[in-house]
Amino acid sequence: MPSSLANLVSKCTVFPDQKSHVTTLKLSVSDIPMLSCQYIQKGVLLQSPPFCFDDLAGFLKQSLSTTLSHFPPLAGRLMTDPDGHVHIDCNDAGIDFLVVKSPALSLNDILCPGDVPDCVKELFTFDRTLSYTGHFKPLAAVQVTELVDGVFIGCSVNHAVTDGTSFWHFFNTFAEITKGASKISKAPDFCRETVFNSPAVLKFPPGGPTVTFAGDEPLRERILHFSREAILKIKYRANYGSLLTKQTNSEVAGKLSNDNWKSVNSNTEISSFQSLCAQLWRSVTRARNLEPTKTTTFRMAVNCRHRLDPKLNPYYFGNAIQSIPNFASAGELLANDLSWGANLLHKNVVAHDNETVRRGVEDWEGQPRLFPLGNADGASITMGSSPRFPMYNNDFGWGKPLAVRSGRANKFDGKISAFPGREEDGSVDLEVVLAPETMAGLENDAEIMQYVSEMELVN
Repeated sequence: MPSSLANLVSKCTVFPDQKSHVTTLKLSVSDIPMLSCQYIQKGVLLQSPPFCFDDLAGFLKQSLSTTLSHFPPLAGRLMTDPDGHVHIDCNDAGIDFLVVKSPALSLNDILCPGDVPDCVKELFTFDRTLSYTGHFKPLAAVQVTELVDGVFIGCSVNHAVTDGTSFWHFFNTFAEITKGASKISKAPDFCRETVFNSPAVLKFPPGGPTVTFAGDEPLRERILHFSREAILKIKYRANYGSLLTKQTNSEVAGKLSNDNWKSVNSNTEISSFQSLCAQLWRSVTRARNLEPTKTTTFRMAVNCRHRLDPKLNPYYFGNAIQSIPNFASAGELLANDLSWGANLLHKNVVAHDNETVRRGVEDWEGQPRLFPLGNADGASITMGSSPRFPMYNNDFGWGKPLAVRSGRANKFDGKISAFPGREEDGSVDLEVVLAPETMAGLENDAEIMQYVSEMELVN
C-alpha cells in the first residue's frame, strides 16, 4: 500500500469486459517453481498526459478491462486439485486497480542519480506478496500514481502465471488498447500441450511455501547505464582479449562503427549481453573480496520458447524459462581476462538447446522443487529480466516512457535486472542490488565504472 507520502484515492476490482473463453490452465514445470517467488513488479514512468489525471484513471480502468478479456488467466485465481496439481481458474474474478496521488513526488525524485530512492517502491502494490497466495488474492494489480509533473503506471503480476516475456506482452497490450487500438497486434497463446506440461506434483507444507531469501538484509540499489558504444567496447574485449592492445585506436574505432550490435553468428561470437554479464561477474566478485578458492555462481534466466524443437509460439503465455548456472572460483575468474569468463557464459548459453531444455524438465520431474532465489553463500549473482524485452513499447497515447523501474519484489544481494536503454539502440540499464559494502567496492572498480555513463534526462 502507498505510504503516508501518497494518497490512495480509490481502489477497486476491474473485471474483463467479456466472459473468459478459457476455463482452466494447469501450471507447468516452469510455472510451479515460481510459487515461492514474489509477484513481478515493473512499471513505466511517463510525462503528464495532455488531459487531467482523473480522466486518465478512467481511461486506464476501461482499457484494462478490455485487456483482461484478451488475458483471462490474469483475472482468475489459483486452485489446487485433489491430486495436488495447481491450476489457474479463469473465473473472471478480476484484478486490483489503485489510483494514487503523490503531490510531493516529481520525475526528478525518481530519476535522480545515485541510489534508487525508496519512494519508487511505493509505486507498486502487492509488496512482498508470494505467488502462492494467488489461491486467494488477485493474480495481478495495476497502480497508477499521479506525480507533480508526471505519471507512473506500475503493474504487479503473479510470477507463477507469467515470466518476463508474458508480463511485457500484457503490459504492451494494455498500452496499445489505451492508445486506441481496436484490435491487438499480438494475441497470447494459451496452449498447454508442451514439454513443460507434466504429471509431476510438488507437495507444499500447510499454508504454502515461504520466500527462499532473507528479506530484511541491508541493500543498496543503483541503475548503471551502459551506452551502445561502451557495450561494444566490452564486447570486443570479450571476443578479442589482448588482441585489442595491439590495434590502434582508429582500428578499434573502425571495428566498433561497423558493428551491427547483434552477433552475426551467435554460436561462435560472444554476444554483447554475455560480454556485459561477464564484466559484471568479474567486478562484483572483486568487490566482494572473496577467497581465491571460493566458488562463485553467475545464474542467467533464459527464454526456452525458441530453444525447443518444435519451437513454442513466441507469445506462449506463462513461464517458459530455465536457469543456467555458471561456476568459477573467484581466483580463476579474476586471474584470467574478461574473455575467459565471457566464453564460459557463452558456451553454456549456446549449449542450452532443445535436448538441454528437455533434460531440465526430466530432472525437475524426478525431484520437484521451488526455484532457489537468493545468495545463500555470499558469492552468487542472479541475472533476471532482459534488454530484449519491449519495455519502451508502452506508449499509452502521449509518448514512450521516460524510464522503467521495479518494486521491492525478489531483491537480494546479487540480484541484477537488465533493461533496455531508453535510446533503444543497444544501450542497457542494469538494475544492480548489492550489500552496501559490495556496492561501494563496485563503485570504485575502474574496470567496470569506466563504461558507466549518466542517463540523459528528458525534458
